[in-house]
Amino acid sequence: MNERAGTPAQQSDLIDVEALIRAYHELRPDVAIPEQRVVFGTSGHRGSSLKTSFNEHHIAATTQAIVEYRASQGITGPLFIGADTHALSAPAMTTALEVLVGNEVRVLVDEFSDFVPTPALSHAILRWNNSPERRAEGEADGIVVTPSHNPPSDGGFKYNPPHGGPADSDATSWIAARANELIAGGLREVRLNEASAVETYDFRGAYVADLENIVDIEAIRRSSIRIGADPLGGASVGYWGAIRDHYGLDLTVVNQEVDPRWAFMTLDWDGKIRMDPSSPSAMASVLAHRDDFDILTGNDADADRHGIVTPDAGLMNPNHFLVVAIDYLFRHRPGWRVDAAIGKTLVSSSMIDRVAEALGRRLWEVPVGFKWFVPGLIDGSVGFGGEESAGASFLRFDGTVWTTDKDGILLCLLASEIRAVTGKSPSRLYAALVEKYGDPVYERVDAVATPAQKAALGRLDGEAIAAAELAGEPITATLSRAPGNDAPIGGVKVVTEHAWFAARPSGTEDVYKIYAESFLGEDHLRHVQAEARRIVDEALG
Repeated sequence: MNERAGTPAQQSDLIDVEALIRAYHELRPDVAIPEQRVVFGTSGHRGSSLKTSFNEHHIAATTQAIVEYRASQGITGPLFIGADTHALSAPAMTTALEVLVGNEVRVLVDEFSDFVPTPALSHAILRWNNSPERRAEGEADGIVVTPSHNPPSDGGFKYNPPHGGPADSDATSWIAARANELIAGGLREVRLNEASAVETYDFRGAYVADLENIVDIEAIRRSSIRIGADPLGGASVGYWGAIRDHYGLDLTVVNQEVDPRWAFMTLDWDGKIRMDPSSPSAMASVLAHRDDFDILTGNDADADRHGIVTPDAGLMNPNHFLVVAIDYLFRHRPGWRVDAAIGKTLVSSSMIDRVAEALGRRLWEVPVGFKWFVPGLIDGSVGFGGEESAGASFLRFDGTVWTTDKDGILLCLLASEIRAVTGKSPSRLYAALVEKYGDPVYERVDAVATPAQKAALGRLDGEAIAAAELAGEPITATLSRAPGNDAPIGGVKVVTEHAWFAARPSGTEDVYKIYAESFLGEDHLRHVQAEARRIVDEALG
C-alpha cells in the first residue's frame, strides 16, 4: 500500500495530455518488440502511447483487421462505436472512424457526441439484432474505445461481435495477428478516408428508457430513498442525470466533472490514479459523502464496473454485493426460467456457492472473463453472471437478455431497488447472510514469477499439484479447467472444505496472482496464501 493511497492527486501525479496525444500520432510501433504488439487481453487491446503500445498505427491496423474479420463472418450490418473519457479515446475513435469509412462500413456514432458506456453499446447491438426488421439489414456489432478503469495515460480498444459481449479468444487472436501483420507491412493494406458520412444513434435515450424493464424503478421512486451517483469522471456522467429526470428519482450526481487527467481523484492503493469503484483508496472522496445518501454508488471510466456505498458499512467488498444481488434477484424475479443458473468466475467468493445451494439453483463456474457468460445470458439459461472485480449483468424481468457485457450502471440501480424493496441496505443484508452461511475472508495478492514460470503456470494441469493438504485441511479438488464449462482456467485452483486458492499469471507484469478465501478467519487465510505460494512454486519447479 502506497503511503499516499486515498489522498488527493497532486500536480506531479497528472498526465501531460498534449504529450500523450502527440505520442499517439508520432510514435511508430515495432511489432518485433513484444511490448509494442497488438495484444488482446480479457478486455481488448490496452496500452499507453508514451510506451508505444497504444498508438495510431495500432488502432488503424486493429480496425482494418476488425473490418476483415467481420467480412469473413458475414457481418454486414452497422457497426456501433463509442468511447469513454480517457485522453487517448477521442483520437483513437477518430482513427477507427477513418478506417471504417475508408472500408465503406456503415457506422453509428452517438447522436449527441456523448461518451458511450460499455453497457450502452452492448445494449445497442442486442437491440438491433433482436429486431427482425433491423436484423434484415444485416447483423450489427461494435467497438468500445476504453481501457476501463486503467490510469489516465492508458488507451483501450475492444471489439464486441453480434452477440454484444466481449469477443472470444478465437476472434481476438485472429484480429491481433492480422493487426500486427498490417503494422509490419507499414499499413499499406489499411484503407482510410475522412471520417464523414456516419450515422447517429441515441445510445443514452435507448438505454435509459429501457431500464424500467429490468429494474423496479417504481419501487425506487415510491420509497423516496436518497441516491448519490459518482461517475468518477467517466462515460456515465450524462446517464445518471438522464435516469433521474426520466424516472423522477431523488438522485444526485455527486460529481459531474470530466477531466482526462482525473485531477479530482484520490490515489489508488499503489499511488496511481485509477478509476476503480471497488477500491476504498480510489473511492475515498466519494466515501466522504456516505452519510448524505441511503445508497451511494460509483462507476469506472466506461461504466462496466460498480461500487456500492452504504451509510452503515461504507464501500462494500465487490464479492459481498454480488452475494446480496444474487440472493435478492433469484427471490424477486419470477419471470426467469426455473432452471436459470447463477454464473460466477472461479475466483469469486465461495459464499456464492452456499447461497446458490440454499436457493436450489445450479452454480455455473467459469474462467476469468465476462465473455464466458454471454451464451447463457442470451438464451436465459444464466440469470446472473458476475466477477469478483465488480462486474456483472443479469436478465430482464421477463427472463430475456439485457446486456452481454458488464453493466455497472445496472448494478448500482439494483442496489437502490434492494434498499427500496427490502427496507435494508445491501450491507445489512450481507450481514444477515453471514449469520446463515459463515463469514469468509478474501484477498488477492501477487507473487513474483519469471516469464517462463508464468507460461508454465498458464499450462499447469491440476494433476501436477502433489500436495494432499492446504492449511491443515485435506484438498478436495485441484482444478485446471472450470467446473461450469470445462474451459481451461489458465492456471490452477485448489479447494478444501473451508478454503481455496487460485493462481493465474498476470498478462502485463512478471507476477502471478493468488486469489484466496477462507471461512476460518484471517489467520487461516494467511496460512492458505503462504502454502499457495509453496504449492505453486513446487509445481512450477
